[in-house]
Amino acid sequence: MVISGIESGIGMSKAFPEMNKINPSSTADGAGKFFSELVSKVNDIQVQSDKSVQGLASGENKNLHEVMIAVEKASISFQFMSQVRNKALEAYQEVMRMQV
Repeated sequence: MVISGIESGIGMSKAFPEMNKINPSSTADGAGKFFSELVSKVNDIQVQSDKSVQGLASGENKNLHEVMIAVEKASISFQFMSQVRNKALEAYQEVMRMQV
């Protein structure tokens, strides 16, 4: 019986077939696409919040609780986006500090 090592790649490609499809440029594109979509979604939530506040101020919307929920949702989504950005920057800085 012949046992091949991990470096041959035979066992890894069978265990993780999705690893064959990944290349470094697609990983970078995926991260860029993720952050772009995240910013877009947060912007959409902010716009909806602004519209609900304007509707309340103009008298169209009588439900203060719905406006407050929209404003808090926008606030929380922005805080989440900023924390994701901070963690990504910390990870990048940590990689840059690594000794080669």
